[in-house]
Amino acid sequence: MRAVRQWKRAVKDKKETLYDNLVTYCGSGHYPYHMPGHKRKSNTAGLADAFGIDITEIDGFDNLHQAEGVIKQAQERAAALYGADETFFLVNGSTCGILAAVTAATEKGDTVIMARNCHKSVYHAVFLQELRTVYLYPGQITEYDIADAIVPADVEAALENCPECSAVIITSPTYEGIVSDIGKIGRIVHEKGKILIVDEAHGAHFGLAGGMPENAVRQGADIVIHSLHKTLPSMTQTALLHVRGSLVNRRKLRAYLRIFQSSSPSYVLMASMDACIAYLQDNAEDCFAGMKQNYDFFMNRTDGCRHIRIGRPENIINGNYAFTAWDIGKLLISVKDASVSGQALYDLLREDFHLQMEMAAESYVLAIMTIADTRESWQRLADALLEIDDRIINEKIIENKAAEGQGRDRIDSSESGPEEKPYGHPVVRMTIAEALHRVYEDTAAEPRAVLLEEAAGESAGEFINLYPPGIPLLVPGEVIEEGMILQIQKYRKSGLQIQGISSEGKVIVC
Repeated sequence: MRAVRQWKRAVKDKKETLYDNLVTYCGSGHYPYHMPGHKRKSNTAGLADAFGIDITEIDGFDNLHQAEGVIKQAQERAAALYGADETFFLVNGSTCGILAAVTAATEKGDTVIMARNCHKSVYHAVFLQELRTVYLYPGQITEYDIADAIVPADVEAALENCPECSAVIITSPTYEGIVSDIGKIGRIVHEKGKILIVDEAHGAHFGLAGGMPENAVRQGADIVIHSLHKTLPSMTQTALLHVRGSLVNRRKLRAYLRIFQSSSPSYVLMASMDACIAYLQDNAEDCFAGMKQNYDFFMNRTDGCRHIRIGRPENIINGNYAFTAWDIGKLLISVKDASVSGQALYDLLREDFHLQMEMAAESYVLAIMTIADTRESWQRLADALLEIDDRIINEKIIENKAAEGQGRDRIDSSESGPEEKPYGHPVVRMTIAEALHRVYEDTAAEPRAVLLEEAAGESAGEFINLYPPGIPLLVPGEVIEEGMILQIQKYRKSGLQIQGISSEGKVIVC
């Protein structure tokens, strides 16, 4: 507790540097059930002395933007591990890989077919290329209020209706770990001669050991982007872009990677990637077997919970869902039918048990588990959930936030609201590029902003999204409908983080 108090004081002290705050927090006792995947343990893949290896492009150390030596060999090791024809290191995270992939696969003004629950970086690429979009809408896994996988038949129908499209872009796994049938989708896309781009940022661990879902590279996707740092022992901002097949213009792709990546790539980050790859080549099977044992232990340990439920395929009642797998590294801790909100559970875990979760949603909390988590880590979370579940049963949970006037500890189930569809079907009034150009074309005037409750019928002028995970609820150019306004208000009341709305409750419109 003393270390926790020291960290909180350090955060309030403006004289403390970011580094000071990080060091103090590191010793505070808070355990990370979130990214990055190394869980602050340098022993998993080395790099304890990062300053000593922080160099620039000196003789003998190659150049990322024209790799011919040691970096080229490192990228080839990564390609061999994942089954790619060619792999590129990304030091600006998956974001730069997505920007380069979409830009390389399209021309200005083209049309793309994309999942509506893609990350905002895909939408940024759409803006830069002034693309038109045809959306694939995932269904909903109603037991847990999360998006389902993309249905292959929907991809086929979209391609039939939009033969002029340049590429198909989907996210698999989703932020919550839901996996689409990439093999089937890939065959459908390739029958039409189109490029399939898969944002597999949260699935960098897929296909590396038995019992794990296969990765999208080996299932036939043309471009796959992996965030190593999300689920593997690698530093934040490290990612990979894989290419397979002959449909992608690789010279064009390399050109855009040079544009979207830093011209001074970090050797520390590249070394982290290569060390991670080498570690996995030698240890993947044992590591993931151990992770599966820990997962099974956690599930057995939490079976006694009566109000808190852990998301897993076995608990799905509806057999008509599209997902093919659910990543065991994503622990979705549901309180949908309990008397607490996801945000309240998140706060309890952090403040009472010093367990920092990845994110809170309205009815669940998400924890990210990796091969760096020990049995003690899994047990610590399980024990905390059992204790909280007992509090809920005995109606003691009310002591949490109500006394502070935050009003986030209970959900009024009688409160009316729109149907729970986080990625609805809004009317697209104009393209993203048209909307943003309209908002910012007059540099002398402030963009027009209105109160959210008065915005019905207006066109969104900026992205509005929950963060994390960074998936837009509203996209520039879409009509703001009353149902979405109510949904956003409900999210705000639950204490969730929403980007794109000012502190006064206003949104930019065009």
